[in-house]
Amino acid sequence: MSLLGNLVFFVFGGFLIFIGYVLGGILLCLTIIGIPFGLMCFRLAGSVIAPFGRKVRETEPPGGAISLIMNIIWIILPGLELAIMHLLLAAFFVLTIVGFPIAAQHMKLVKVALLPFGHVMRDVDR
Repeated sequence: MSLLGNLVFFVFGGFLIFIGYVLGGILLCLTIIGIPFGLMCFRLAGSVIAPFGRKVRETEPPGGAISLIMNIIWIILPGLELAIMHLLLAAFFVLTIVGFPIAAQHMKLVKVALLPFGHVMRDVDR
């Protein structure tokens, strides 16, 4: 079931979101200071390509102060825009009954898009 869900997600906007994350990662990696954030964009791009069958979890051990500082900088750079993008797409897909599962995946991705340091997307069975 998750394969079918991921395929539908990919066709109905997942590919464009993936491209957005990759382009954001490339732009952030152009500066030395932006490299950790660019690498996070690449990691999130891998998560966005197939969100069905995955769950957002906190990393073990928790990130602490470094994760907090990195998340604050992340929100200022690309995080807020990415979270708003996922919220708008979720609102769009909720308008149709067929789009409810895709909207649920976008809502799941909002947390990772807003605060990625200290969180990871893992398979449900892990």
